[in-house]
Amino acid sequence: MARHTLPFLLLAGLFLAGGGAPASDRVLRADEQAQDWPSHGRTYGEQRYSPLDRISPANIGRLRLAWYHDLDTNRGQEGTPLVIDGVLYTTTAWSKLVAVDAATGRQLWIHDPEVPGPAAFNSCCDVVNRGPAYADGKLYLATLDGRLQAVDARTGTLLWSVQTTDPDKPYTITGAPRAAKGKVYIGNGGAEYGVRGYVSAYDGATGGLVWRFYTVPGDPTRKDGAASDTILERLARETWSGEDYWKKYGGGGTVWDSIVYDPDLDQLYIGVGNGSPLNHVIRSEGKGDNLFLSSIVALDPDTGAYRWHYQQVPGESWDYTASQQMMLADLPLDGDMRKVLLHAPKNGFFYVIDRRTGKPLSAEKYAPTNWATHIDLETGRPALTPEARYLEKPFIATIGSAGAHSWHPMSFSPKTGLVYIPVQVIPGYYHRDRAFTYRKGRWNLGYDLMRLPLPRDAASRQAMQEGLQGWLSAWDPVAQKEVWRADHGMPWNGGTLATGGGLVFQGTFDGRFMAYDAATGTELWHFAAQTGVMAGPVSYEAGGRHYIAVMAGAGGAVPLALPSFQGPQAQPNGRILAFALDGTAHLPPLEAVLPPPSEAAVPAPPDRIEQGRLLYADNCGGCHGLGTLSGGILPDLRRSGVLEDAEAWRQVVMEGIFQDRGMIGFRQFLSEDEAEAIRAYVADEAAHLRRETGKEP
Repeated sequence: MARHTLPFLLLAGLFLAGGGAPASDRVLRADEQAQDWPSHGRTYGEQRYSPLDRISPANIGRLRLAWYHDLDTNRGQEGTPLVIDGVLYTTTAWSKLVAVDAATGRQLWIHDPEVPGPAAFNSCCDVVNRGPAYADGKLYLATLDGRLQAVDARTGTLLWSVQTTDPDKPYTITGAPRAAKGKVYIGNGGAEYGVRGYVSAYDGATGGLVWRFYTVPGDPTRKDGAASDTILERLARETWSGEDYWKKYGGGGTVWDSIVYDPDLDQLYIGVGNGSPLNHVIRSEGKGDNLFLSSIVALDPDTGAYRWHYQQVPGESWDYTASQQMMLADLPLDGDMRKVLLHAPKNGFFYVIDRRTGKPLSAEKYAPTNWATHIDLETGRPALTPEARYLEKPFIATIGSAGAHSWHPMSFSPKTGLVYIPVQVIPGYYHRDRAFTYRKGRWNLGYDLMRLPLPRDAASRQAMQEGLQGWLSAWDPVAQKEVWRADHGMPWNGGTLATGGGLVFQGTFDGRFMAYDAATGTELWHFAAQTGVMAGPVSYEAGGRHYIAVMAGAGGAVPLALPSFQGPQAQPNGRILAFALDGTAHLPPLEAVLPPPSEAAVPAPPDRIEQGRLLYADNCGGCHGLGTLSGGILPDLRRSGVLEDAEAWRQVVMEGIFQDRGMIGFRQFLSEDEAEAIRAYVADEAAHLRRETGKEP
């Protein structure tokens, strides 16, 4: 029996007269056409719940791979597919858009926006893309280098393309656009590099800019001519201190993921990210709340005018963004059905927020976070622990900058009343950088992130990895408590899907695709996907069969930077996987081969090796792995043939001969002597790897 009987959100006719979406809107009619998956979260409420119930606990044992579609890269796959009228559309790494027959996986067309390789350098978190939007026969795609494009859904023909960002600044886009009311809404990323965040609305038919809303104040001597001008001066400016935040740093506040349209209240909600630099002391002299960082902001979808905001982390200093998925629901609270926004952001608190006012109705820890003890519901402010701001001493946060929940989608089942959250514990070491110097176009955090030395002995490394945890949490948003948990033993696990058949689907970073009983958490089924499954699954019907589909492909910020959770490996190319009852497809044998450790000899004294280690941490670790311990997505430099030849190393590192693959030249950041110091350090790590694996020449 369902624990809470909740009405489906967003039924046709339940929006403000004259204010909501048109009657022809496919997303508004999603429950009438449950065979499709027409938007990022299926409905405007983004609950990621499918009422389709032909696959259930009673027959899950018959679920098999029905078809798969190979992709052309082993970079991270984070896209949520759309399924409309028997065609599955999805975006892949490098912002490509592909259409396949939803019943067979046969490719119908592919659109390649030809993202230039150097754009990868400006992306903090891999060359991923989280999916397209759809409206009126058009697909909308946002590209890594900041373009928004409209493509004919039938043919894949490009209809229009606009540059939404300043190409001379380190903006990127990895998030999915949203389409509603004839408009397309899109944000951007790049706060770590020094940009100023905003969200834009474009005309869906022409690509013309309709409005723009900046999330942090800019130059006080001139207006932006944007929808945010008045509210930034009236409310936000006084919460910032100094002038470097707008003159030099940009301020941050990028809207890099969640944007949600609410047809019930005719409002648009945006989730705002971290500041630039991240450390509040450097960014704003340690003063002020810094609106609208780490906030949910409600806007008029037609004009971009401000309606309300709720700042979850005033004076944000830990990368606790509010950019994570927002979900809309009607919940029974205190005897009344309330229109609420459900949010499980990075900071470890689960928020239930009144959508009319922005007031938090409840907030409880869904993960073991130690930066704050609780949320004061009267003020909405967190009660910080005294040492959390790391002003004088380092602070070890149980939840670091990767967050207790990142971009990986959560889901909500109206049958069980539970939210299914991909939770993770990756501790963070925050230490004030008193020698901070702003570096244009580089990461500017204001605290040490990658410089801590890693232990070399296997036991210590194993203990470190065991401290990184992840699980699937079934959370009751009314009672604000966990009902059940499925441990995965590792973080960075995939998004979730809840179904009318009483199932929850989720992938894991180590390559499993799982099904659980939605009420009890009992594992019922799993599939070996050969690579990490991080994206959100979807449910649809095509050709008379019920399918569950998901993108598979390891990658993203944490897998690139953190040491491999499974030891050295080579990651295969990604795929689209589709499952149905009594499917008959089989994946081919895994053939990814790991190269042997390099035999490079670069003699150097210990101080030279340490110089190279620090330079590697600052320039290479974010992509090739902390301490050279690559996860196999990008090259493991200890196994690179380039390492053995000083001139080849110089050509790659300094001259950028592989820039079309995303590896730019670092001549603007490194001297040739510094590049050679990095080579000496990596060669020393390769020698250790040879000894460790018994492969000394």
